[in-house]
Amino acid sequence: QVQLVESGGGSVQAGGSLRLSCAQSGSTYSRYCMGWFRQASGKEREGVAAICSDGGTRYADSVKGRFTISKDNAKNTLSLEMKSLQPEDTAIYYCATTAGQIQSYLLLVSDLYNYWGQGTQVTVSS
Repeated sequence: QVQLVESGGGSVQAGGSLRLSCAQSGSTYSRYCMGWFRQASGKEREGVAAICSDGGTRYADSVKGRFTISKDNAKNTLSLEMKSLQPEDTAIYYCATTAGQIQSYLLLVSDLYNYWGQGTQVTVSS
């Protein structure tokens, strides 16, 4: 049973930074692709950033240059460093992992992810 637990959410002012973490257990972490997704109130869930075991990454256009995804295989942890946060970044952020490798261009497709965390709230005020 794969378990994902997010942490690090909170409230910041526009221009601020946050770092999200996702601890994974119950799986061979390094074999899979992992991603961060978010869902704002009244909107559909969207892919934010993802990374695969080969180190390849993919970012949503809206966060390129501001967010950085990384993973620590030794600690089974996925992170998302978020800088220059804006009110439109306000959402519940979810960590997810696939059950196998997927093509790089599909990394932000949420339907391809098999396991999900409970989410952590990020609120950015203007």
